[in-house]
Amino acid sequence: MSTPSPRVLIWNEFRHERRDETVRSHYPQGIHEALAAPLRAAGLTVDTATLDEPEHGLTEERLNAADTLVWWGHRAHAEVSDAVVERVKRRVTEHGMGLVALHSSHFSKPFMALMGTGCYLKHRVAAEKERLWVVDPGHPVAAGIADFIELDREEMYGEPFDVPPPDDLVFLSWFQGGEVFRSGCGWRRGLGRVFYFRPGHETYPTYHHPQIQRVILNAVRWAARPEGLEAPVRGRRETPLEPIPPRS
Repeated sequence: MSTPSPRVLIWNEFRHERRDETVRSHYPQGIHEALAAPLRAAGLTVDTATLDEPEHGLTEERLNAADTLVWWGHRAHAEVSDAVVERVKRRVTEHGMGLVALHSSHFSKPFMALMGTGCYLKHRVAAEKERLWVVDPGHPVAAGIADFIELDREEMYGEPFDVPPPDDLVFLSWFQGGEVFRSGCGWRRGLGRVFYFRPGHETYPTYHHPQIQRVILNAVRWAARPEGLEAPVRGRRETPLEPIPPRS
């Protein structure tokens, strides 16, 4: 029996593409559409949302319809409503929606809320080579990827990365300047899964790279809310499963 394709909601600030010609040249329809195209080509149902929409495009209805939320943010993290952040967090932890956080989304409010740490790191924009080594070749997110992915130009992120120890470490990056970074990490949070994938600085065409697209597709599928998942019963339970005899 075939596994149903997850329903995906891609969220993007959609600010850089409208203000920076270099970014617009790589992503004329927005980073969200560049991320959506290969997922749609793979047969997934994909919707998109951006920061300046009402409720940032993340209404209860749209989140309830998503099995995985993909998040790209950079300079406008603080503009995201705390109420919407709590809505996303609950959808992950209580209802099993997956979250795939990309690049600078390590500082996004939903990712930080789910990590419970500052999520700090080193960074440098120097158009340097990045080599993403597969350190867990049997992990589903690494499916179809050989020993490594090589990017000619990327922003450097360096350790230490201030996140909880990952439940899954799939990719470890080496940069031309000498730094290394845990670039593909997975966590379980409540009923949901979170995957962080580092590449994707806006001034480089990273999201057009076929292997990067493959990893994101794999991550969306891995993180997705499982079909038929039902939230457990919580809270006060007055009726016991077995009779309780009176105590004298």
